[in-house]
Amino acid sequence: MTRAILPKVFTVLLSGALAGLVLATAALPAALVFGIGFASLSGPYAELPSTLRTPPTAQRSNLYANDGTTLITSFYQEDRVDVPLDDVAPVMRQAIIAAEDIRFHEHRGVDLRGVVRAFAVNQGAGSTRQGASTLTMQYVRNVLSTDPRLSEAQRAAATEVNPARKIQEMRYALALERELTKDQILTRYLNIAYFGAGAYGIAAASKRYFSTSPADLTLAQAALLAGLVRSPNTDDPINGDADAATARRAYVLDRMVESGQVAPEAAAGAKAEPLDLRPHETPNDCTAVPEGHNDWGFFCDWFTRWWNDQQAFGGSVDERQRTLRRGGFSIVTSLDPAVQEATTEQVQRIYSVKNRFAAPTAVVQPGTGRVLAMSVNRVYSVAANPPRQKNHPNTVNQLVAGGGTIVGYQAGSTFKLFTMLAALEAGLPLRTQFDAPSRIVTDYKVSGNASCGGYWCPANASTSMSGEHDMWTAFGRSVNTYFVWLTERIGADRVVEMAERLGIVLRAEDDALLARHGAREWGPFTLGVAATTPLDLAGAYATVAAEGTWCAPTPITSITDAAGRRVTAGQPDCRQVLDVDVARAAADAARCPVGDQSMYHACDGGTATRLRGQLGRPVAGKTGSSEGYATETVVAFTPQLAVAMMAANPDEPQDGVGAKVQADMVEAVAETLAFGLRDQPVRDFVPPSERTAYRVGGDRSGN
Repeated sequence: MTRAILPKVFTVLLSGALAGLVLATAALPAALVFGIGFASLSGPYAELPSTLRTPPTAQRSNLYANDGTTLITSFYQEDRVDVPLDDVAPVMRQAIIAAEDIRFHEHRGVDLRGVVRAFAVNQGAGSTRQGASTLTMQYVRNVLSTDPRLSEAQRAAATEVNPARKIQEMRYALALERELTKDQILTRYLNIAYFGAGAYGIAAASKRYFSTSPADLTLAQAALLAGLVRSPNTDDPINGDADAATARRAYVLDRMVESGQVAPEAAAGAKAEPLDLRPHETPNDCTAVPEGHNDWGFFCDWFTRWWNDQQAFGGSVDERQRTLRRGGFSIVTSLDPAVQEATTEQVQRIYSVKNRFAAPTAVVQPGTGRVLAMSVNRVYSVAANPPRQKNHPNTVNQLVAGGGTIVGYQAGSTFKLFTMLAALEAGLPLRTQFDAPSRIVTDYKVSGNASCGGYWCPANASTSMSGEHDMWTAFGRSVNTYFVWLTERIGADRVVEMAERLGIVLRAEDDALLARHGAREWGPFTLGVAATTPLDLAGAYATVAAEGTWCAPTPITSITDAAGRRVTAGQPDCRQVLDVDVARAAADAARCPVGDQSMYHACDGGTATRLRGQLGRPVAGKTGSSEGYATETVVAFTPQLAVAMMAANPDEPQDGVGAKVQADMVEAVAETLAFGLRDQPVRDFVPPSERTAYRVGGDRSGN
């Protein structure tokens, strides 16, 4: 006997044995039939695979804005969300039983009559025309075939068509029926069955075909959905055969009449109804954000990158993605739709979507690290661009937060903040004075245009900046030579370490190597020659706003799993990285560049003096220009909010944006801050102590 015909023979013997069992014991009570006939098939519930006892059904995860109701997008491999039986219309429950297992409430997991009937039909036809699977057995098969913890090969093996698997399916069904009520089994079945068109479970199917909920399904709609379960791929009326779906609907309605669930008149009326499909496709992934909110895509993209870094969701990126797409999480993000819209409006005032220059912008909440907005004048799309336009107008590259091929942009003098903080931490007061020359020759060895005899010799942007300065006036007027002198005095390595402590990630390979192996000789770092991103920069300045509390940037407000339990991942991860008085001193000096006045009235001029008047409340910040005005940067913050905007050509870093754009950026940042703070009280900064402002004992001489 060949191996190919062995399964067929076994099937015949099995079916025959079961049929004989039925015929021989037809007059016996049902309990005796099950007690004798299936003693060898039935096993204890405790020996069932945990998958069947507590089925890990894959459910989609939904990503919401910070209001908890505005859907950004969903993530899934199977569009599914579980619902209780009370949320399913009675006609839907009746329809699925009529379609798949009309004796569901009479058998105990395996229907002996169904086995005999299937055996007789199949024997007469000479092939498999009718199955004998009960709804409970189908549930077992569905669970094993969709277990998200198994590989595709393991799931295929668990549902392979052979006699051994069929017997195991029966054993499992009998065990389940001894421990679960019929309603519990029906609930589980409705939530796992595949209805076609990518919809798993009755909730997804109701929405996919009719844009409604399971509770609101009509008789005609319920009969159609119940009919799809037999052949969901071919009978699907959206992508498959609408006529077959209609015929199958009529069959289900006839079965409902036969079982006494529906009156013949009602069934006839439902048969006459048109299908009246109202297809709704659940968005999936970041490219499926609402069409009118394409700008949300960059925040969504950053969320997925954040998720992929969280060990709480798995040991690898692949595992974390499976967890996201199958875990049924409800994720409330930090994205504020109103602030996002206002930020995008300001960004697109700087540059249009088609402009080769970009103005990526981030809005961060000090003290929590929550990111309220991420915007850039680009279309979040994988669509092709014209030649030599890698990132415009379409891109999915992370231009705001960095990552992948995006290492960031030079931030110019905004990096002077790290030099000032390192100096304050080293014990130098804000009043530290230096007669800054127009050019300074340092001990840092370099070559090229910035070299004077082999040593780095930077100059100020204007000769008018020369003269006596302290940290207040030097930061306000952005005096290069003052901060270069300060760097030499405290050590460039301390400046680099300060920047990294405040969350500046050196993504460019050359920058990272210098930081690890040449930080002591990296004097130019103080003038912002390293690449960074608006998100990193906003987070660093937010640390000063929060009086030295650094918080890891997070896209999360809350996460709950499919069972409604809170997940701790994503909650603010904050720690004190600066002495409070040092942070207050830096904030006091940072009021000078933006036209505000320090608590000690020490400001004398700035590079963005219009910002304070435009905002109308206490504010601090800094502007920055890289060499040749290749990039421009504006950062501003209050105790409640920080905004960083950068201007650059992501495709051609040497293609300078020019100096003129900075004025427009200052106005845009002020407007973004004003909108974000519209409902918040005016808060002033806390002044630093006189010791940190001047020196021990409050000596204001600076000597």
